[in-house]
Order: sequence, then structure tokens, then C-alpha cells
Amino acid sequence: MFYKDERLALLIDGPNLHSATKSLSLEIDYKRMKQEFARRGRLLRMVYYTALNEKDEYNPVRPLTDWLSYNGISVKTKPVKEYTDALGRPRFKGSMTVELTTDAMMIAEHVDHMVLGTGDGDYRYLVEKLQDMGKRVSIMSSLKSSPPMVSDELRRQADNFIDIDDLREVIEREARS
Repeated sequence: MFYKDERLALLIDGPNLHSATKSLSLEIDYKRMKQEFARRGRLLRMVYYTALNEKDEYNPVRPLTDWLSYNGISVKTKPVKEYTDALGRPRFKGSMTVELTTDAMMIAEHVDHMVLGTGDGDYRYLVEKLQDMGKRVSIMSSLKSSPPMVSDELRRQADNFIDIDDLREVIEREARS
């Protein structure tokens, strides 16, 4: 479903793709993922989106975002928002949907094929609008996880669906010795 001469962008909804890979016991080597998509076409942009809780002394996502940026993968972050629910419990939210959607629309004129690493059905309308602009859109998530991590509406709207588990042998992080 890829053409060697097409210009690609790979935009990853970090928390969403992480949930899919965790349910598959798959640890992604993002450098290998970048190489795989560069092999499939002309990869112009790869961006990882995530929210960070800056209040935590140790944030488990920070080493990943640092590693990604040091290895040539763009990272877009924003602080999580903390609020108190009706029962007085602290809660956090940090969706990057607006940022990913805005970036996708901004770079669309420069690419032929957009790959979105997410299963979130909120992106269905983005996929439709990109297609209206003549862009091919692939969704990368998982149907093989339990439960499936991709919305049926999103998968049906996309031109192509890539089950992340089918990429396991070319993107999985190698075990350390």
C-alpha cells in the first residue's frame, strides 16, 4: 500500500500507540520504525506527540522523548492539566489531538501519504479532510490486541490499516544482553 516515490509523514499519538503496543507486549524501537517507513517511501516527517506531567520528579515518558529527539524524531509535548473530580480526587488530562490535527493539516500540502499512529476515533474527521485534499491516509494501531485498540469508524475511513503487530519483526526493540 506504499509507493517508493511518495512523500510520507508519520504522526504518532504517543499514549494511544503505547496502549496498543503494551497490550501486544511489543516494545517499539522508534529508530527501526523510522527506517522501516523511510524504506517504504520518502519519509519527510516523523513526529511523536505526548503530554508530560512536569510536576513529577521522575516522568517515565521523559527518557523516551529525550531519546526520540536525540535520534532525529520530532517530539511535540505539552503539560498535562491537573483537575479535581466531583469526588475530590486529583485527575489529569493531556490530549494532543488538536496539535496533531493542526500539524497534519499544515504539512498536508507537502506529502502524498499520511500515516497516523493512533486508533482514536476522534481522528476520523481529520482522515476524511486529508482524503478530500487528495492525500492517502493509513492508520497504524491494532485489531489483534485485546480489546482492539482502533475505532471501527477510523479504520473504515482510512485508505489503509496497518496492524502494529504485523510490523513486529521490523520495529520491535531488540532484547538487551
